[in-house]
Amino acid sequence: MTSDARRDDYLRALGLADWQYRADGPLGGARARPGKALEPGMTGSNEAAAVVAAGDEQTVAAPEREVAAPAPASLAREPEADAAPAPTPDADTGPAGLDWDGLEAYLARQDHRGASRPVFGIGARDAEVLIVGEAPGASEDAQGVPFVGRAGKLLDRMLAAIDCSRATNVYITNICKFRPPDNRDPTPDEVAADWPILERQIDLMAPRLVVAVGRVAAQTLLACQTPLGKLRGRLHRYPRRDLDVLVTYHPAFLLRSPQQKSKAWADLKMIARHIRSFER
Repeated sequence: MTSDARRDDYLRALGLADWQYRADGPLGGARARPGKALEPGMTGSNEAAAVVAAGDEQTVAAPEREVAAPAPASLAREPEADAAPAPTPDADTGPAGLDWDGLEAYLARQDHRGASRPVFGIGARDAEVLIVGEAPGASEDAQGVPFVGRAGKLLDRMLAAIDCSRATNVYITNICKFRPPDNRDPTPDEVAADWPILERQIDLMAPRLVVAVGRVAAQTLLACQTPLGKLRGRLHRYPRRDLDVLVTYHPAFLLRSPQQKSKAWADLKMIARHIRSFER
């Protein structure tokens, strides 16, 4: 086989059948290949291979990667960074600015602290009355809904007595969104972890009245250590907002202490009077 034929085989194997020597290159005197001519300034290495003469035969050397000269400063272009994704309602940027669905999705991504699932809340999201308990119990943890089981049924009956319902005109949630182990009171760290969720729920609802159900909810919302018995029976102001707060017993406490139901009924009548004042 002639050297030209062997060279042709090499070039075809590299996909360079149309390659031709540059006239002023190191092989400028060799036979030019027919076909497309190289543009001025291009070399054989631009075509991904270099032919090195060895006697009468040429050997195809592995192509070397050329490093392009840096562009002038005025023309240099910075590498484009990956475009940042557009913010979404459930992006992990904190609860501020999230809508209801985004807030619920955000909560679901937080540390469950040993609980089965988050308990976000239930009821009419445009209600004027927000009912806040302390934390989910075992039944709430199992179902993902606040105030279920016996205590939840009693709360529903209490609300019905003043023409309120989670289905129509109140929203129900808790200070803490995950069940504490063994139904213990939530710790300050647990309260702090879920507090931004509650605050955003209040932002979205813009209620006119918060009903704190139970000692932990009342003391947490009012930032105090006053016993529940001294907090109930009078109107309070939410320390962080221009918002009214009333306090009553937790239905679970009333199930254990039914003799206190008369006091809870007095609380309910006060709550009903306050709700009626919205219409005036």
